[in-house]
Amino acid sequence: MILSTIGDDTGSIRELEVVTEAPDFILYAQHGWADDHKAIATLAKTLATPKTRVITPNLGWFKTWLRMEPLVEQVESIAIKTIASYPNIPIRIIAHSMGGLIWLEILNRHPEWWSKVDSLVLIASPVGGAHIARLLDPLGIGVGIARDLGRNRRQMAHSIAQFIPTLVITGDTDGGSDGTINIETTKLNYTQLVVLPNLAHATLKNHPKVVETIRDFCANPVITPPKADLTVTLIQRLRSVTGMTDAHQRDFCQAKTYLTFSNGVTLRRWNNPLQIEHVFVSNTQGECLYGGFVGWMHAKALHQVLNEIKQQYYF
Repeated sequence: MILSTIGDDTGSIRELEVVTEAPDFILYAQHGWADDHKAIATLAKTLATPKTRVITPNLGWFKTWLRMEPLVEQVESIAIKTIASYPNIPIRIIAHSMGGLIWLEILNRHPEWWSKVDSLVLIASPVGGAHIARLLDPLGIGVGIARDLGRNRRQMAHSIAQFIPTLVITGDTDGGSDGTINIETTKLNYTQLVVLPNLAHATLKNHPKVVETIRDFCANPVITPPKADLTVTLIQRLRSVTGMTDAHQRDFCQAKTYLTFSNGVTLRRWNNPLQIEHVFVSNTQGECLYGGFVGWMHAKALHQVLNEIKQQYYF
């Protein structure tokens, strides 16, 4: 029997079933922006064992348009109470879109929980910052939820993924995004990345391919260290540029080669019609490994890093 705790339409919590037997797992499943708990609750129940305690807070559709901090506090409060009740039960976390950002914030506040987490699954979560949000609020001054969705949490996520086996699932409907979130912004070190073709952002909340992918990972949750090579170094340097936003790969074909390194890896550059500077990293087969762009106010920072890369790695 599943002990399921879900949110009602007001965002409060209510018990559906009560059992006295201790659960084998606590499974938190968190919906994201402009959504409710229903679809991801179905996904969670499909993945749960008969003894799993499933918790799917409903944050309220309207509230997801405002600020993320109250949502983080709401889910954190639920987790604190549940973990206190079951201090020795392993935790599994599944989160879609902004739900993944919420859980990264919570785990960052509670490193004492990391050893309890059996697996973390981020589905279409814009960890590097949603490009649409960055375009709406480029200075991060607070245009609704855009400020929170546009924030780069990659360093936070890397710190967590070094200790918690993490699966990243994203869809690809147009050669670089799920129609809402760019694939690039979901990528993280120490994680397993699975790109599911032809699955759009909303579809990823509950789809048989997503179920299968999560089951495979949970059967053998592992931490995958990043490779130590030039491409990883280049991507890390470019991501560190102030204002860098992960780009869609569709513009890679328009970029011109800027540097070709001795091993065949290339850096490529392209300016869009608004003169927004894009930079791409490709492997020796000419395949795009990374793409990012900066606005006018951060172009100088990009030029400085490109010059440093040229001096340090280009011979």
